[in-house]
Amino acid sequence: EHAEQLNDLGAAISSAVDERLRSERMKAELITNVSHDIKTPLTSIINYADLIGKEPKDSEKIPEYAAVLTRQSERLKRLIEDLVEASKASTGNLEVNLAPCQPGVLLTQAAGEYEQKLKDAGLDLVTRQPEAPVTILADGRRLWRVFDNLMNNICKYAQRGTRVYLTLEERDGQAVISFKNTSRAPLDIPAEELLERFVRGDAARGGEGNGLGLSIAKEIIDRHEGIIELLDRPGPGLTVRITLLMEGPRHATE
Repeated sequence: EHAEQLNDLGAAISSAVDERLRSERMKAELITNVSHDIKTPLTSIINYADLIGKEPKDSEKIPEYAAVLTRQSERLKRLIEDLVEASKASTGNLEVNLAPCQPGVLLTQAAGEYEQKLKDAGLDLVTRQPEAPVTILADGRRLWRVFDNLMNNICKYAQRGTRVYLTLEERDGQAVISFKNTSRAPLDIPAEELLERFVRGDAARGGEGNGLGLSIAKEIIDRHEGIIELLDRPGPGLTVRITLLMEGPRHATE
């Protein structure tokens, strides 16, 4: 009996050490990734601002340079917002204000706002929703952040020439929201690990991804007492499925 207890204790200590080492490695990767991710758009902003300053006022190149400045500024802004959100989540300061919300409206908004980006990425969007509105208790601003992060990932990582499916279903008093796409590159880690902070799906994703989007989405959905899952599909397919209680059942449980 004592031997079994010692073995259990040894296994627990080994597991704790492995987890600590893994955490330290992730922190080191965070510093490296964030430093690179901030430096890249910042360098572009500095360089193109310098180019604009050297061009004649009537130069045809100025609008082109200005477009790059805008794009890189937006990229830098998103990174900073992700870092702030991740910091709030890690310290338990991520506030969620619940109110009646229709996820179908947010999905329609996402489809509209990402229409051009999806087209530029060579993706065909298909949306499916029930005819009757589905209402949940949620923080609409936070839930939009989840949808925004997922759509942004799809535009960056989905295979050109494929379809993207956004679906909303009602199942047993729950709202089930799915984002389905075909990945451009295969995942080299288990899908569930992508929900962890600062993890990228493959080496090829080192461009604009910072590994924060999905982890922030998970933190937000967790605060809603919901479930977010990453499901591997046959081939290079990937589905992100979000399950949230509808307004009625939540009131009933309270």
